[in-house]
Amino acid sequence: MDKSTALVTGANKGIGKEIARQLAAAGHTVYLGSRDPRRGRAAVEEIGGDTRLLQLDVTDAASVAAAVERVAALDILVNNAGVSGGPRPPQEEDLDTFRRVFETNVFGVVAVTNAFLPLLRRSAHPRIVNISSGTGSLGSSTSPQYPKSGAYASYRTSKTALNALTVFYAQSLAADDILVNALAPGLRRTDLNPGARAADGDPAEAATGALRLAMLPDDGPSGEFHSWDGTPVPW
Repeated sequence: MDKSTALVTGANKGIGKEIARQLAAAGHTVYLGSRDPRRGRAAVEEIGGDTRLLQLDVTDAASVAAAVERVAALDILVNNAGVSGGPRPPQEEDLDTFRRVFETNVFGVVAVTNAFLPLLRRSAHPRIVNISSGTGSLGSSTSPQYPKSGAYASYRTSKTALNALTVFYAQSLAADDILVNALAPGLRRTDLNPGARAADGDPAEAATGALRLAMLPDDGPSGEFHSWDGTPVPW
């Protein structure tokens, strides 16, 4: 693909920032979505290249609408913004936590994707990459090797829902030649939750998987769930 314009949500830190960095390093224009403009500006200055701050709170309809007005063209949308919730199983988690997690991880993806679809439909090579999680895989969660704790229920169910959205967007946007895929980035050293903060995994390594899905050829897959290294992940 030639030089493209990309939007990465939640990109002022963690995996999102590394995705933005790698897209910019490849010569693309990158809108760095950040709820906090101060942190967003710092990330833009650090990354350099043709990186542009886009103040964007995916849970705020007015913020999403204002962000669309500031983007003239878009080829790649990376829905990366996400929150973790608590470590509890569903019977111990409160509804407010479920609502907060789904507001960002599911409803925010729908809001941003739908708002930017008119721009993506004008692109010659439109791509959508949803940053999911292997913990949202029902196939993995029910395998004999997976711990049966039911922990992080709000986060994991939100990612299962995101996986379903990936399939349905891929099916419904096939006529528009928009490729939609989900990525399981693996456990990375981010501030998502205590486990991630103590992890050894490099966020930049996960970002390479997102970049691959963002730069798929026109005959590439759609409606699939891949690990960062390209390995298929069960739904």
